[in-house]
Amino acid sequence: MMQRHTSIQRNTPRARLHRLPLAAAICFAMSMPAFAQDAGQTQPPDTTQTKPRVATLGAVTVTAQKRTENLQKVPISIQVLGTEKIEQLHISNFDDYVKYLPSVAYQSAGPGFSEIYMRGVASGGDGNHSGSRPSVGVYLDEQPVTTVTGPLDIHMYDIARVEVLVGPQGTLYGASAESGALRIITNKPDASGFAANYSVGIDSVAHGGIGHVVEGMVNIPISKSAAIRLVGWHEHDAGYIDNKEGTRSYPSWGGTVSNARNCTSASLLVCMPAAKKNYNTNDIDGARAALKVDLNDDWSINGTVMGQNVVANGNIATDPAIGDLAVTHFYPERTSDRWWQAALTVQGKIGNFDLTYAYAHLKRNQVEHNDYSDYSFWYDQLPYSYGTYIYDNSGALINPSQYIIGKDKYAMNSHELRLASPKEDRLRVVGGLFWEKSVHDIEQRYMINGIADSISVTGWPSTLWLTEQVRTDRDEAVFGELSYDFIPDTLTATVGGRYFRADNSLGGFYGFSSGYSPSSTYGEAGCISPQPFHGAPCLDFNKNVKETGSLGKANLTWNITPTKMLYLTRSEGYRPGGINRRGSLPPYKSDYLTSYEFGWKTTWFGNRLSLNGSVFQQDWKDFQFSILGANGLTEIKNANQARIRGLETELNWAATYNLELSGGVAFYDAKLTANYCGFTDASGTPVTNCPGAELAPTGTQLPVTPKFKGNFIARYTFDVGENEVFIQGAMVHVGERRSDLRKLENSLTGNLAAYTTMDVSAGFHKNGWSVDAYVNNLFDKRGQLYKYAECAEAVCAAHGVVPQYPNGQVYTVTNQPRTFGVRFKQDF
Repeated sequence: MMQRHTSIQRNTPRARLHRLPLAAAICFAMSMPAFAQDAGQTQPPDTTQTKPRVATLGAVTVTAQKRTENLQKVPISIQVLGTEKIEQLHISNFDDYVKYLPSVAYQSAGPGFSEIYMRGVASGGDGNHSGSRPSVGVYLDEQPVTTVTGPLDIHMYDIARVEVLVGPQGTLYGASAESGALRIITNKPDASGFAANYSVGIDSVAHGGIGHVVEGMVNIPISKSAAIRLVGWHEHDAGYIDNKEGTRSYPSWGGTVSNARNCTSASLLVCMPAAKKNYNTNDIDGARAALKVDLNDDWSINGTVMGQNVVANGNIATDPAIGDLAVTHFYPERTSDRWWQAALTVQGKIGNFDLTYAYAHLKRNQVEHNDYSDYSFWYDQLPYSYGTYIYDNSGALINPSQYIIGKDKYAMNSHELRLASPKEDRLRVVGGLFWEKSVHDIEQRYMINGIADSISVTGWPSTLWLTEQVRTDRDEAVFGELSYDFIPDTLTATVGGRYFRADNSLGGFYGFSSGYSPSSTYGEAGCISPQPFHGAPCLDFNKNVKETGSLGKANLTWNITPTKMLYLTRSEGYRPGGINRRGSLPPYKSDYLTSYEFGWKTTWFGNRLSLNGSVFQQDWKDFQFSILGANGLTEIKNANQARIRGLETELNWAATYNLELSGGVAFYDAKLTANYCGFTDASGTPVTNCPGAELAPTGTQLPVTPKFKGNFIARYTFDVGENEVFIQGAMVHVGERRSDLRKLENSLTGNLAAYTTMDVSAGFHKNGWSVDAYVNNLFDKRGQLYKYAECAEAVCAAHGVVPQYPNGQVYTVTNQPRTFGVRFKQDF
């Protein structure tokens, strides 16, 4: 099993040491010779009892370059969280591990709905359905699991490691790794022996409820060359946000809605009893079954089936005008994210070349029920009089508040075939073929209860607006890297390239009924085909874009000594263009990222301390920028140029045999290098010359990413009797960030404030079982992760006639409040 980077290897013949506090160990060692003389011993004392125990860092194995290599020998900026670290930090989901990755920033709208950014390459895109593809690729073992609405939020149990490859990874990973790649590597079946463990835990969230988790794993050899591994988990996350009772009046209708539980309906009062305390609970159930068969010494087959279902109630955002950790919503809110993946990896040798074939099939279904009455109020009612068009079959005006039922269905297939020459050779090569097809079926119903049939989309009762579209993304590529040792074990040059072909298509139906909007160029009035489309009335647009291109990489690595490395890298990454969800808009173009990096990987003091880091500049060309446009639809345009300069460094130190210290920091200067005017010319090239009308002028800081992010972790272990005891503290700091690139919108939503959190834990281990207690977010800080409005910020603010919302209604997503938990684990 791979050991994490901060593991401490002790100079002892025993597999497990009983450790003493440092002072006691010294006194014990000093007393041994005298004790031997008093006992009349004539032979020399046992020197194994008097030698000081020496701490060293364990070797970390990664597969970032499609080979198995020592982390300290790979000339790439990589951050790794190993099995032990994942367990020690009580990491169970995406939010938990991202905070310990200095190079990573993110926005979250709930489990499975997160946007990841690396090294400041962030425009603040909302990840909404047919938006831009992510700029960071996420992989489960060998297979990509990146979807437009966010990566899989995989429960982090029985995970070997998380590898974070920072900077463009275009040559080996392609379109989904423009600014980096994040790889989750699972533990594999092991035919060498039986193993099993289970873990149970309970936690209490401040201002909220009680949660629990149950996990289990069993590894069963079925022969000398085959084994299966079965893993399962159930988790209940406690809620901590209150949906408080409240009302909202609609001037065009002349009536009021209430979410109170004891509401009594009247002629102009509609009751929707959605109010509830601690209503943002999550339930997560999943399992993994893996089979590994070694056919002979050279060939093996790994097959895995893994699935998970997450049901999230409520909403993780808060409305500061309502109160701390509170909102007032009127319709029930619930999301489910159900997925399963079947994967097959075949590894073998052709001559002395290593061959790997990886196949995966992913099915993912997401269903959302969201309150959308904010949009009805701010966008439809206040600026316009759309509410006067919301009536029932009798012609009477009715409650115009909306809610959404959305369905996103993904089907992804990927194949990769690659060959790698022996890594011991002076001239080395790795290369292969990649093919992927992703089909995204999108359904969005914007609904109003009781709306007249004449203004509902035909065949879809109570549906004011319908989106029924199919998006297909195809990627094909040939890739390779060639390395040559000019001076063996000292000076190495690497060149790489990827030739790609991409095809993005989007078509279907979006819009109103012909009764509601008879002159529209989309919806029923804009049909281009009389034939129904996936149950929608017709097809009102069908577009696609194709492109080919190439990416390159060049690297020079100097191993000054076996423990000191310097490297220089120029690398490229890209993100494909695509079709806008609003079919009348022109397509958006690909954006490209070029990185220049100088890095170092060093180990000191007899492998007791490692210090890695890099400085870099990245140039981002014509980057894709998503905004919330008319009718609440995402619009994507290319938005000129940006430059990101930064420094990242990571330290791991085995201070003593029982004290481990680690930390990482990242500094970024991410800015526009051209004006963002908000529109493009006829060819799709961003316009930069708009004096006095810039939406974001040159020098504007890119959103989401802070100028500084860092973490520090300290863990001390010692023995009390037969028990191994530990104390641990982990601190994370995230600096201030812009919430939006545009100056007006950012002034309305406000910056995301800097915050610092502290997690502490303590526990003990005896034989095969352990108990630990922890407090996450010890000081109960409200870290701001994301801000948004249900309609375009400028529209909300322009009609902010409600005194408590002078800038429109802006929601804030925060981290989880202080959480106290206890966990028990047993290994067999």
